[in-house]
Amino acid sequence: MSDDLDQRVYPEDERLQKVSADPDRRMTRDEWEREDSLARQAAHKRHESVQHDREMQQEFDRKKKSQHRNWGKILLWVGVGIAVLLLIFVLGWLPHHEHAKKAEEAAKQREQDEPEVTVVELKRGHGTGELTVPGTTAPITEAYLYARANGYLKKRYVDIGDHVKKGQLMALLDAPDLDQQVEQARQQLRQAEATEAQQQAQLDLTRVTWERWRTLVAKGVFSRQDGDQRETDYRAQLANVASAQRNVESFRANLNRAIALQSYERVTAPFDGIVTQRNTDVGALVGSGGSAMAAPTQTAGASTGGSSSPNNSSTNGQTGSGVQTATPSTDSSAGGALFAVAQIDKLRILVAVPEGYASSIQAGMPAQVFVQERTGKPIQGTVTRATHSLDQNTRTMLTEVDLDNRNGSLYPGMYTVVSFVQVRGTSPLTVPGDAVVVRQDRTTVAVVRDMKVQMVPVEIGRDYGPSVEILSGLHEGDHVITTVSDGVRQGAKVRPRQQSNAGEEGGTGGGAQTNKVPNAGPNEYGDQSIVNQQSESTNNQGKKGSGSGSQSSGGKGNSGGGKNNLPKSQKEDTGKQ
Repeated sequence: MSDDLDQRVYPEDERLQKVSADPDRRMTRDEWEREDSLARQAAHKRHESVQHDREMQQEFDRKKKSQHRNWGKILLWVGVGIAVLLLIFVLGWLPHHEHAKKAEEAAKQREQDEPEVTVVELKRGHGTGELTVPGTTAPITEAYLYARANGYLKKRYVDIGDHVKKGQLMALLDAPDLDQQVEQARQQLRQAEATEAQQQAQLDLTRVTWERWRTLVAKGVFSRQDGDQRETDYRAQLANVASAQRNVESFRANLNRAIALQSYERVTAPFDGIVTQRNTDVGALVGSGGSAMAAPTQTAGASTGGSSSPNNSSTNGQTGSGVQTATPSTDSSAGGALFAVAQIDKLRILVAVPEGYASSIQAGMPAQVFVQERTGKPIQGTVTRATHSLDQNTRTMLTEVDLDNRNGSLYPGMYTVVSFVQVRGTSPLTVPGDAVVVRQDRTTVAVVRDMKVQMVPVEIGRDYGPSVEILSGLHEGDHVITTVSDGVRQGAKVRPRQQSNAGEEGGTGGGAQTNKVPNAGPNEYGDQSIVNQQSESTNNQGKKGSGSGSQSSGGKGNSGGGKNNLPKSQKEDTGKQ
């Protein structure tokens, strides 16, 4: 860089060289001084230019060196990063690859192996016992009293829990418009009666006039035309009197109707019973709308307790419609039921009898009823009627059992367990609870056929805890795998190991039930035909550990078979899917 600056030629140097090289030139002192001044200025200017060029060159060299150093650092760090990635790849992927390879080899080895599974031969129980089904008590007669007239509740004479007699006054309504309508109808009747009397008097005059004209016409005093005119007037008056009489009858009927409507201001009891609901209070507006054929809609905080109408009973024998408060509701809208009256000296229970036992149910046969308040002490009931027709959805027959409750110890809406002792039915097919799994949104059971696993879709019925009833999909003699693990899948080869029958293991071997409350109390009901021979062992097995396959009561067929009711192995299988 310094060599280039030394060799650079500036315009001022060239001009001075030309002046000094001219031999013929002669200068005066002034010219010489001026030339010397110009030469010094040119030298100074050249010095500044050289200094500026040197600074620019130094700045350029510095930037070039700095840029060269940055690229070097970048390349260095890139190399370090690549080396770290290669190190991570070598240290991480290779062991993982080896582990995956070993796992794959182990999986292939497991696939080639034939695991041993425990199977039971599916059989029906040989014994037939009593049928136990749940139900809810309901009054033998229940009526919901509605207002027939529009008005305001003037006075209330009864409340919930009061005993009433037939015809007893329960409430009085204030309907001034009805009272005025009665008075108006009464005055209209009087007006019609006065009109009738006026027409009757006119008829008497017309009759006398006609009799006189008839005599005079016969004597020739008047013409026959005049006589016919008087006779026509008489007959027309007869018609007017008849019309006035009909008007009187019409207004009298209207008065009777108004009086009948006025009588609806008095709300009376339709029969002897007890008040179970009171949905209004003094001063409330009531209307003549609503229907007395069905129970009013009950919501939380809008009912006075008691039981719902039997018309609302479900096919499983339960009645009632939801949560009810312990205080009477007084904010019912116009047109709703004012009171509910029920006869509880006799109660009835509507239960659903399964298809296998429907033919054994006869009117008049005894039944034993268990309630929580009387643990271990049955109440004798009687089958009064049955529909003799099966519900196509549940395959059950609705049956009514009546109880004598003249002592008033039972109440409508109580949960009960009804046992029919004199019934004989077909024992169901049952499998252990752990044998039922849900795969691909289907309830299946693993069956061993020809040393291979087949996942058979089934339809489950009642849940007995350690065992589950199978309605369809399996047959007697099938070998069912008791515990289904992840290795049990469609088409897998297995080595079955025989175990005791499902009925014997699950306590459902066909023993007859004893005449007592089911072991779990009235909140649960066991096998419909073959429970309780080995009830003690069944309950113990159902309480062992979380993996014992015990399930909540109610049966998958009745409670929906939710995921929380499945055995532990079944839950794990469902979670993995």
